[in-house]
Amino acid sequence: MATAQALQRASVRIFKHGMLDQNKAVIGDPVPQILRQWLQAWRPCFTASSWEHVLVLVMGGLLATGKRTVTSCLRVTGRADDANFATYHQILNRARWSSRAVARRLLGIVVERLVPDGPVAIGMDDTIERRWGVGSPHGVYTATRPAPVTAISSKPADCAGSASWCSPRRHGLGLIKALPVLTLLAPSERSNRQRGCRHKLLTDWARQGALQLSRWLPGRRIIFIGDSSFAVHELAHAIVRWAARISRLRLDANLFAQPAGRTARAMGRPAQKGRALPKLKPLLANPATRWTSILVSACYGHVSGKALETTSDIASWYRPDTPVLPVRWVLVRDPDGKRGPQAFFSTDITLGPADIIALYVRRWQIEVTFTETRAHLGVETQRQWTDEMP
Repeated sequence: MATAQALQRASVRIFKHGMLDQNKAVIGDPVPQILRQWLQAWRPCFTASSWEHVLVLVMGGLLATGKRTVTSCLRVTGRADDANFATYHQILNRARWSSRAVARRLLGIVVERLVPDGPVAIGMDDTIERRWGVGSPHGVYTATRPAPVTAISSKPADCAGSASWCSPRRHGLGLIKALPVLTLLAPSERSNRQRGCRHKLLTDWARQGALQLSRWLPGRRIIFIGDSSFAVHELAHAIVRWAARISRLRLDANLFAQPAGRTARAMGRPAQKGRALPKLKPLLANPATRWTSILVSACYGHVSGKALETTSDIASWYRPDTPVLPVRWVLVRDPDGKRGPQAFFSTDITLGPADIIALYVRRWQIEVTFTETRAHLGVETQRQWTDEMP
């Protein structure tokens, strides 16, 4: 008798479990098989339960027409009445997954499919992801700093960040697109002081991100490209052993000639630098300066190319308390006079002036990507968004 009752209870449990599974299956639209195949490379980064919720959120993010909130993703996939809707929210603040592991797989896929050979150009840029909310393990902290020129608002915004973008060229089409591969949260000094944390400069975050990307791409030639925010001697020297660096250079930078060779009678330590070279700004008005004309394609929106004049040389960039850094500097002026003169440097002295300028103007695609992701993918419309400061 007891055995029969136990079998009956077990049958009831099995029946209820099956009904629950069926109810769970009919709630919401199923995830298309093609989406599962596209995202299969990221499957090892999540647990089995979290992976199914991630697929639903990705599908909802692609189908939603308004803000890409978790609620909107559930509503557009037919899961607005799902009893376990809180589990989808927990993917962003409680689930155990590593954004760094996801970034590593994303970088590997982008490089393997779009940059199979040749140098890998990675742009470094800082932008504002404006959101307000509590902290989470996946990088949502309250941090306020003035918005840079790349942001769409000039008011103080929360959650500053430094991003690295890989800019591959579409083979056969000649197009260059900036694809995000790694984002680093860089809280402001005030936020760190309020939370009792040691403040790290933006260049410190950039150094760690550059070294991390270099370790993820062993044996590949990497060129990091950044604007004036990353034109720091310490940053360039920290990554010169693993990758090249291209950035802006001040017109009054301290440049020196190569040190003279030592003789048998020389005493003391070897000289780190030679004689001081003239500043770059006086070269603009010097009639003896020899200029070379180049044509740069896709230069800040110029589809047909932009004609520029350059002069270049190799020098030693020196700052106190840091070793001398050999660089190739490039001074650029606009023959039409529409843009002011600019100077750039490259730690890879084998690159020519035209190559340095061509690589640097790829940063323009980062600004284009910022605009497109906000307009088409709903970036900055997460659940932490609010129209008013708390």
